[in-house]
Amino acid sequence: MTIRVLIVDDQVMVREGFSVLLNAMPDIEVAGEAVNGREAVTQTAALRPDVVLMDIRMPEMNGIDATREIIAADGDAKVLVLTTFDLDEYVYQALRAGASGFLLKDASARQLAEGVRVVAEGEALLAPTVTRRLITEFAKSAEPSRPAAQAQIGDLTERETEVLVLIAQGLSNGEIASRLVVAESTIKTHVSRILVKLGLRDRTQAAVFAYEARLVTPG
Repeated sequence: MTIRVLIVDDQVMVREGFSVLLNAMPDIEVAGEAVNGREAVTQTAALRPDVVLMDIRMPEMNGIDATREIIAADGDAKVLVLTTFDLDEYVYQALRAGASGFLLKDASARQLAEGVRVVAEGEALLAPTVTRRLITEFAKSAEPSRPAAQAQIGDLTERETEVLVLIAQGLSNGEIASRLVVAESTIKTHVSRILVKLGLRDRTQAAVFAYEARLVTPG
């Protein structure tokens, strides 16, 4: 099944470069391009791509606001943020806005394609060490734990809380299953229940929630 991608970036060379790389993949097709966040919102609604590759710093509307509007209009939309800097504070804000993960613009063709596939499958791009470092860094400055968040955590079982902590540490389902010595299918069930109970979209938001609720200590 072909994965349709919308590329959003204000630089022509970047858009063209990513288009060439992605169109070279047998399972990926570039459905369209947008030059700023406002156009990204419009194009996403019109083209309904499987994945939106979203730059952050753009004129008219930045990637954070565009991501927020796209997710608000379609809760199933999947946004993969692109950035030049591995410790860009705006990336953390984009994750909070609903992005499913992020990639550096200097990622290889293989990394870019794999990132698109991972997000298209409904997973979050949390595995890279740089992502964990970014979430940790900017969770340090996040607002103190909210009472509402603590109440939601109280709805989780002890095992679900344990799984949530491991998600926040960047572990995959397979890695969590190995750590807890259970079947991977069992972990998938736990993850699904965690997302439902906390009202979250995906693993990325679950990780951010864990940090913001101080369930996991940054550092």
